[in-house]
Amino acid sequence: MGALMLSMLLAALDQTIVATALPTVVGDLGGLDHLSWVVTSYMLSSTISTPLWGKLGDQYGRKRLFEAAIVIFLVGSALCGLSQNMEQLIGFRALQGIGGGGLMVLAQAIVADVVPARDRGRYQGLFGAVFAVSSVAGPLLGGLFVDHLSWHWVFYVNLPIGVVALAVVAAVLPARARTTRHAIDYLGIVFLGGASACVVLLTTWGGGVYPWGGPVIIGLGAGTAVLVLLWWLAERRAVEPVLPLRLFRMRAFSVASMIGFIVGLAMFGSLTYMPLFLQVVQGVSPTMSGLHLVPMMAGMLLTSIISGHTIARTGRYKPFPIMGCAVAAVGLYLLSRIDTGTSTLELSLYLLVLGVGLGLVMQVLVIVVQNAVDFDDLGVATSGATFFRSIGGSFGVALAGSIFTSQLTDDLARLSETVRLPPGFADAVQADPTAVQKLPPEASAAFMDAYSDAIAQVFLLGAPIPLIAFLLAWLLPQVPLRQTTTAADLGEGYGAVPTERSSLGEVERGLWRLADADMRRDYYRRLGDLTGLSELSPGSIWLITRLGTQGAQTGAELAERAGVTVEEGRPYARELMERDLIRHAGEGTRLELTPEGERVADRLVGAARDSLTRLVDDWRPGDHPELRELLDRLPRELLGAAADRPAGR
Repeated sequence: MGALMLSMLLAALDQTIVATALPTVVGDLGGLDHLSWVVTSYMLSSTISTPLWGKLGDQYGRKRLFEAAIVIFLVGSALCGLSQNMEQLIGFRALQGIGGGGLMVLAQAIVADVVPARDRGRYQGLFGAVFAVSSVAGPLLGGLFVDHLSWHWVFYVNLPIGVVALAVVAAVLPARARTTRHAIDYLGIVFLGGASACVVLLTTWGGGVYPWGGPVIIGLGAGTAVLVLLWWLAERRAVEPVLPLRLFRMRAFSVASMIGFIVGLAMFGSLTYMPLFLQVVQGVSPTMSGLHLVPMMAGMLLTSIISGHTIARTGRYKPFPIMGCAVAAVGLYLLSRIDTGTSTLELSLYLLVLGVGLGLVMQVLVIVVQNAVDFDDLGVATSGATFFRSIGGSFGVALAGSIFTSQLTDDLARLSETVRLPPGFADAVQADPTAVQKLPPEASAAFMDAYSDAIAQVFLLGAPIPLIAFLLAWLLPQVPLRQTTTAADLGEGYGAVPTERSSLGEVERGLWRLADADMRRDYYRRLGDLTGLSELSPGSIWLITRLGTQGAQTGAELAERAGVTVEEGRPYARELMERDLIRHAGEGTRLELTPEGERVADRLVGAARDSLTRLVDDWRPGDHPELRELLDRLPRELLGAAADRPAGR
């Protein structure tokens, strides 16, 4: 688990750690107009590769593929650190993103292979914590490395951590013998990825590198349309489509996907260009620029947790995306007012507002989608919801880059008419923003105004976009929540890269989380009351279920599992022996059920199965054999797996 979490941390950190290092990277390598692609190339390649990693892992086993993903990620990281120009860095970031997508999807899938189902919800919660920590720590760590080492270490730091993770995975992770055959939708993945790349390129180059009416931009637009058409045709024929077309006929999925796209756009566009403002305009260190982003991340984390818990308690989710989109729009508008005189406190409050708004939306979208689709589409719809948020992030970074470059070029052209600048200075500052430090004070102040204006323009033009999501949020249908849907985890709200999900796995995760909570509320006493065995103590009920589901065991084994001493457990065994429900097996110290005890154990298992069945009635278990098999298996894994203390405490 430590190695899996380290691997996940590597991929999660790389979504945010680079942001605070970007101004220094541009100063060293040049190419300010390509800055957004350092982030976009990673996000785009990791997003597109995710479904392929997931399917291949099911088909050929996850261990070797996971090791391959780590190696690809580490090779990409080393090459990024060695890059000599922006073009190399962008290409190597794309390679790194391919490995990162594999780390994300396979690490979470491996949990289902190696962790007992009873403990799975607890470990999935740890992965959610990794996402949350990386979101807050990434910008700060990026600043620390730049200040005290160099920007190269933003990538080199992955190497020792990744090597440790690779060694542990190779040594201790069991190779899974059982595999699942899949009809992999290669055409769907290629066409969808190609269309996404064309849209991002069109947004990045349009109006800047190439005129909007130029042949390159028109060609990208035509290419996007053709690839979308080919994707649509491929999905109609695919046995296991990467995104089934029927999902888009559902209002909840379509609206939630569009909102997720916009949320990703707003979040990553802000993350990429705020450090540039802080370091170039306000002159703070990379470390301090990372600290300035903490209010935004803290706001996202806090409201994401609060909204998730409130929805689980009340069953109402629609108000949160409505409020969140409105607050996010206000946050972006406030950020559009930043200039050279903006104070640290003022900027922190603006970022906090934006983070609060985004957090109110992020946790909700997966819940909306899971609650709306049928069982057969549960897994792929969950993956699709996070897919669109990730694509939105790629699009947002590219769009922000295009706006910033275009506005800065115009501002510098106007500036050169009123302020005497050295020959070629406009080109020099595009290559290295720190060149402004060599200007006379008057010219430097004028340049700072132009630079802050270009960044403010990114937020000003971005502010109306969440308002589109605000209007869309009113179209979300408010449907009574399924029980398993209320058991969402933090990772679902924070993962920027989608993970490959299975419908059965989603239901099982929800059932285990609900069961974990139920087991902490005097479960065995209530189970005894439900089956007419209220005269038995909770400890005795636990003992019967343990022997009924796991077979004969010694008193020491039972005591260790229950977390008590043998002496503390002896009264419960004696109570059951007096009622002729258990006995010693042969001449040894092992305990086993009597025929009457087996009948009692069957009643208890049946009652537990009935309670689980009620939780998934709206998934129609009768129509899905794999769901019926899950309901037959889970009670035996649940009962006797852990005690809520034998005395009922």
